[in-house]
Amino acid sequence: MAFMFENLQVYQKAVGFVDRVASHTESFPRGYYFLVDQLNRAALSIATNLAEGNGRFTKPDRKNFFTIARGSVQERVPLLEIAMRRGFVTSPDRADLKSNLEEMARMISGLINGLEKREI
Repeated sequence: MAFMFENLQVYQKAVGFVDRVASHTESFPRGYYFLVDQLNRAALSIATNLAEGNGRFTKPDRKNFFTIARGSVQERVPLLEIAMRRGFVTSPDRADLKSNLEEMARMISGLINGLEKREI
């Protein structure tokens, strides 16, 4: 039996995104652990906050975790820019990852808006 959040398309995209980011950061040069760590943590935060938000019983709690997930999406944008400027991520890879982030941000905003419209 799956948890409810595992059926969410945005959750599935977020987990796939974590995997892609981890693959990219494996090749970052030594000495850039701070960037590798932050890139991976921000990516992971998207999926984990979606999962935790779905486990909450009240709308304000759910909204809080979905908002944190959306904030983690935003956090990734400057990190990708820095990685590209340092030559660790190509411009096309950055554009593709950023496009994924934009899609997830829209989906998370939809979750938040849908939650606000519900009575319970």
